[in-house]
Amino acid sequence: MQDRLRIVAWLGQYGSAGEQEAEAIAMTKDELTAWALGSGWTMINGFPSLSKPGRPGDAIVRLALKATVANVEIRKPSGKWEKVSGAPYGDVAADPDTGVPRGLGLVSTPGFAKLIQENRDRMVFGR
Repeated sequence: MQDRLRIVAWLGQYGSAGEQEAEAIAMTKDELTAWALGSGWTMINGFPSLSKPGRPGDAIVRLALKATVANVEIRKPSGKWEKVSGAPYGDVAADPDTGVPRGLGLVSTPGFAKLIQENRDRMVFGR
């Protein structure tokens, strides 16, 4: 995925049209999983998941990656999973600057950025 982003960024910078903006590239199921695991998400019950800082084995947000769509689901206090956003893989694209998938609401939904950062810190620093 990183190689594709570099190529698109290079083409945007040096392309024949002289465009300076790199285009976002649609992500596949495998690329979404790789991004999630590299960004602090952990596999819990077969899904890339974010957990509470105090309870690392207890998933509260998960990426349900189906055959044609990617869904972001949040666990309710009752234990039931509720879909909060979703999009076909063709609509989910990596941001050319940060690599964060756009189209799933991970950037615009309040609290996700902080939860992702806390999970990443726990993965990196072992807290």
